[in-house]
Amino acid sequence: MSEATTAHSAGRGERADAARNRRAILRATEELLAECGAEHVSLDRVAAAAGVGKGTVFRRFGSRTGLFRALLADRAAQLAEAIHEEAAPLGTAAPSSERLSAFLDAVAGIAERHLSLIAAHERACGDGKLDDPTYLGWHAHLCELLRELRPGLDAEFAAHLLLAAFDGELVRRLTADGDWARFRQSVRDLADLLIGQGK
Repeated sequence: MSEATTAHSAGRGERADAARNRRAILRATEELLAECGAEHVSLDRVAAAAGVGKGTVFRRFGSRTGLFRALLADRAAQLAEAIHEEAAPLGTAAPSSERLSAFLDAVAGIAERHLSLIAAHERACGDGKLDDPTYLGWHAHLCELLRELRPGLDAEFAAHLLLAAFDGELVRRLTADGDWARFRQSVRDLADLLIGQGK
């Protein structure tokens, strides 16, 4: 089970007040990112905005990196669940090629809605970005699909290559004109080339 799924389901084992605080902290973090930028997001400011003590934020998330990691996992939880269910187009009932396109579109959707978070998360993680649980879950899923679609392809490398297209600063530059349709199509075209379906 991925970190995102775990994060999404964690609330089921929490006390009501702890779950409420968690939601308030994550919401405050996202709002501060959008309003002020990552450089102005501190545990102190998040705690004040969420109406909780700094110790509550620190005990729950440990650091800004832990906070951004948890927020990304929370925002990606629905996707993490969908890829393990049966329903098409993301789930196991769909053909692998359809699942690949749908997954890349879904990640693009997360990037479009939460670009500030993705960029902040990557800067906070630094060299550890590739070890982030959400990234690892996405990479493992892509590896599985790529191996099915093109046996013999270096699926691990190809999966990293596809996910590199979602680098926060790169996405920001490529979508500066708001043309997310072009971005989505370009990522799908790259995937098609990797599995031998390109024009």
